[in-house]
Amino acid sequence: MFARSAGTLAFLMSIAASAVAVSPGIARANDRAIIVLDASGSMWGQIDGRTKIEIARDTLTDVLATLPDTLDLGLIAYGHREKGVCTDIEEIVAPAAGTRGDIAAAVKSLNPKGKTPIADSVKLAAESLRYTEEKATVIVVTDGIETCNADPCALASELEKLGVEFTAHVIGFGLTEDEGRQVACLAENTGGRYMQAANAEELAGALTQTVAAEPAPEPEPAPEPEPAALEKNLAFTAVLGEGGPALEVDGKWEVFPLQGDAPAAEALDYGYEPAWRVKVPAGRYLVRLSKDMVTAETIVEAKEDELVERELVLDAGWLSVAVVPDEAAEIDDSARFDIKASGKEEGGYGQGRFLVPAGEVTVTARIGEARAEENFAIAAGESLDKRLVAGIGILAVEAVYAENGPAVEDDGYRVDVLSGKMSLDGKREGVEGGYGPGNKFKLPPGDYVLRLRLGAAAAEQKVSVSQGEMTAVTVNLNAGVLNVKAPGAYRIEILPAKADIQGRREALEGAYAEELQITLPPGEYLAVAIMSGDSDAEKKEAQASVTAAERAEITIP
Repeated sequence: MFARSAGTLAFLMSIAASAVAVSPGIARANDRAIIVLDASGSMWGQIDGRTKIEIARDTLTDVLATLPDTLDLGLIAYGHREKGVCTDIEEIVAPAAGTRGDIAAAVKSLNPKGKTPIADSVKLAAESLRYTEEKATVIVVTDGIETCNADPCALASELEKLGVEFTAHVIGFGLTEDEGRQVACLAENTGGRYMQAANAEELAGALTQTVAAEPAPEPEPAPEPEPAALEKNLAFTAVLGEGGPALEVDGKWEVFPLQGDAPAAEALDYGYEPAWRVKVPAGRYLVRLSKDMVTAETIVEAKEDELVERELVLDAGWLSVAVVPDEAAEIDDSARFDIKASGKEEGGYGQGRFLVPAGEVTVTARIGEARAEENFAIAAGESLDKRLVAGIGILAVEAVYAENGPAVEDDGYRVDVLSGKMSLDGKREGVEGGYGPGNKFKLPPGDYVLRLRLGAAAAEQKVSVSQGEMTAVTVNLNAGVLNVKAPGAYRIEILPAKADIQGRREALEGAYAEELQITLPPGEYLAVAIMSGDSDAEKKEAQASVTAAERAEITIP
């Protein structure tokens, strides 16, 4: 147990050390920290045969017992209560002294389920720590990247700018190098550290690197400094259009050494700051900035002892998209939208804001089967808001066995929404469908035909849907239930009681069992029990009568 928790102990001891005033073990009341723990569904993934959530539960429980009661510590978790919800963030334990037991108990009860709202979780932690008034430390433990349409890099820059002394540290469980870069900026932009681990051993090693059991002694007075060497020799900013203001939103900067006229396959360095500075050896480089649907590049000659500054013109604008079911409705978070511009594609759900290349843009939106599309042009430096109305109505469908009869609660009944118009060959195109009660379909306004099927019973009903309205329809299946028991039977079949004009009776339903239950239209039927699988098997018969909204039971002796 000690080996498993040693790395984490070192890490949390570094938190404790950050709260020491003049000697080890003495915590200052105004130094506080919060652990932000990933409890999203992916925490059920495994490292060396154990789930990540098990490692987090056991390790934190062991380590918390070793920390001083004087340390102000809190806990925030996300993704532990609901699936697919970006607001599932909870401050479970507020930062305070003596919270070790509360945090340990809370961690043991976490049950990973949902999404990964890293940025909003860190923001909540910072606000809880009053980061604009006091020193604040946040430790993020995550096994995934942001999945809630937020920008952790931009948030980190904002917290660093507004905070008194705000620091975020990030530990990534099993993240790829590219995924790690997407969350590393939280630490890099606040003066913290990002540590990446592919397995439990590397995780322990990464945590151990952060140990700071005792504060460093006061340094000796420094001699007069030598003239400072140039820390960075390349500096970059970006603008949307010629003569425009500098871009304030983080994109991804990368610098590639040029091998002849071709850039190297791997970037030498990268960063996410709006104004990026980097130190590289003298030589020629390709510098690339990527943000949403926009990529811009430039060639630069770096010098060892001289700062070279360059401004990239992105030739782009901001596009905000929102999708609603009608003009007066709220944004539909389930609505899908897609953006196409300059051969590139981007998309999302409900609403979003994107940097897009200047020129022609196409935005399409979809809510259920309803669609909307808009084509327009955006100029460099321009900001456009587009609100697409994918006009829909809601069709709510239920079924009953008979007029004023009981509801059909069988999950097996099929509902199909068909076009109100027939094709030349007499067929109707399927539009939507589902199973069981409680179906609600998002449909464009118009006329439709509902078709319900359960067992051998079926019903159709015409219906009209209006934009912005809910149409509730109850379809009369006009059917009853027949239950047949045939002890010792090899197979049971249900046939019409009366043969057709050709003298034949086709089986309506059958099962290789001693009991069969089927939904049927009202009428007379013949139940046949086949007693073996032989071609000359004995057959037993019994008549059955089915009434709408009633249950009939027979036994074939």
